[in-house]
Amino acid sequence: MKRLKNIFIVVLALSFSLLNGQDKKISKIADNYDHLAYVKTSEILLKVAERGHESVELFQKLGNSFYFNNKMEEASKWYGKLMAMDQLVDPEYYFRYAQALKGIENYKASDKWMVKFNKAKPSDLRGKTFVENDDYLSKIEKGSDKTIQIINLDINSELSDFGAIEHDNQLIFASSRDEGRLYKWNEQPYLDLYKAIKQDSGGVYKEVSKFDENLNTRYHESSVAFTPDNYFIYFTRNNFYNNKSRKDDKNFNRLKIFRAELSDTDGWENITSIHFNNDDYSVAHPSINKEGTKLYFASDMPGTTGMSDIYVVDIKKDGILGEPKNLGMAINTEGSESFPFINDKGDLYFASSGHPGLGGLDVFVVRDFENLTNKGGEGFSVENLGKPFNSSQDDFGYYENLQTKQGFFTSNREGGKGDDDIYSFKVLDCEQILTGVVKDAYTQKLLPGTKIMLFDGAGNELETKIVGNDALFSFKVDCGKEYLVRAEKEDYSTDEKRIKTSNKTKEELQLGLLLSKDKQEIKVGDDLAKKMDIPIIYFDFDKSNIRPDAATELQKIIAVLKQYPAMTLDVRSHTDSRAPFNYNEALSKRRNKSTIKYIIEVGGINPNRLIGDGYGESQLVNKCSDGVSCTEEEHQLNRRSEFIVIKM
Repeated sequence: MKRLKNIFIVVLALSFSLLNGQDKKISKIADNYDHLAYVKTSEILLKVAERGHESVELFQKLGNSFYFNNKMEEASKWYGKLMAMDQLVDPEYYFRYAQALKGIENYKASDKWMVKFNKAKPSDLRGKTFVENDDYLSKIEKGSDKTIQIINLDINSELSDFGAIEHDNQLIFASSRDEGRLYKWNEQPYLDLYKAIKQDSGGVYKEVSKFDENLNTRYHESSVAFTPDNYFIYFTRNNFYNNKSRKDDKNFNRLKIFRAELSDTDGWENITSIHFNNDDYSVAHPSINKEGTKLYFASDMPGTTGMSDIYVVDIKKDGILGEPKNLGMAINTEGSESFPFINDKGDLYFASSGHPGLGGLDVFVVRDFENLTNKGGEGFSVENLGKPFNSSQDDFGYYENLQTKQGFFTSNREGGKGDDDIYSFKVLDCEQILTGVVKDAYTQKLLPGTKIMLFDGAGNELETKIVGNDALFSFKVDCGKEYLVRAEKEDYSTDEKRIKTSNKTKEELQLGLLLSKDKQEIKVGDDLAKKMDIPIIYFDFDKSNIRPDAATELQKIIAVLKQYPAMTLDVRSHTDSRAPFNYNEALSKRRNKSTIKYIIEVGGINPNRLIGDGYGESQLVNKCSDGVSCTEEEHQLNRRSEFIVIKM
């Protein structure tokens, strides 16, 4: 499977020009290396290294030999020796070393080399995404769903088995289990398409056999997708068509997507190459949406951001494919994005080595991708599926059937039967509960009788409840969705909060709603600012003029005074503790006069309704007295005015 999984990475690696070797033996094996005979090459390179020879080229080639065969412990060893030479190398080797370290779960060291990679190549999306998500491990752990159980299928062989999908009570997958000529990349037989028959509703598969003799050839086949009417199948194959094999100018046999039609005898016929296949680049791993209108695939065609990108192409009503469109840099990176899968809800899954992950290829998802695309493509969020789907090794080929509640993915993690194994899991129903309590924002008392409304992310009302004496509310919600919860009660201002649920199948979410009284009882002794939820009136340091934001708040005071013509206020002005005591006392008196003057002159309030004084720093609201170190924000809390009701 390595040939198909890493084909884009390999091609990129071969594009590096060979450095001047320091040992003739390295030069002699260059041809073997460039023709992908890595198993043989690594043995020779090891012998050279064991004899004490050191060079940048030797360690690069030796590291690559293990890296591209997913032997990360050995790759990290030789890349480590390369870095220890402290020579100028392509920044890509920093990235590969970081990935190799992830493969052995040395995340701390991996992060260090990702930082160096970002500094050496700051425009690279892989490095930029890493530094923007330096807490990626905690996010992945938080997003992991430990309730999901995965099973290594009994049908796995000791070789490569991958890319499983359900179809017509069968499991279709690729495998190199057959006897035959070996592919020199991994010394395994070439891949063919196989099927296994579903035995019961529990998801047990047996009776493995070749899928279709017309589709399988002496080259590689893998990754199938069916149109909704099951009349067409799209599949991946080497560049082998009409019994002819073609290679690019580097003597490399690329991958292509082919289409076949279902015959009257339930076999497949009329195999054709899709129109944008090309001898000079690869097109692979098709997936078709529920409506049969979109085909997603991976390619390194011109315009690709990295080693391979995810593309989409329209499937027209007559079955003809339109022109491919790159999904863009919100999804694709300079790394490898491959194995796309679009589920029935329009969620896009894919494997990537470029987004922050646990190591190797990880499975990622963009929830609600097709709906977001139809609305202009804004709001994409690439999410690592976390454990148990992802590991420090390669994890890819995600597939789920929402009707049978069965899912599959492929991994070469520890504990498997062979090179790559297929794992199954049950697609669990979401059982998330959103609960909360509604209280008075000022008194923290429960507010029974409050109406609570639940809206979806688009603002559509879903459900309404009236809370009881415990002021508690509860709603069943879907996973990975955005909601708005609104609380309404007579004599209170409405409050609402947005919340996005996680993708864990079982979780209880807590939400508190605080309502401020819209109608307050005011009595003598109350501070009008607090009672009416009016922010404290602030002044700039060493100033007594009314700030624009203070003027807005004073207008609220004026409005209350006009509503209650008999109300009389005691305006109290304060300073912070900076500057001498006498100076602050004088400053507060000036501020007090400015405040009262504004209310009288701007608001037209009778001067007889206002008294006041300045108290300097004598009534601080916090610790910030002389000699105590405080922040500017803490000092500003003391530069305030209060409005005490002395007569109604």
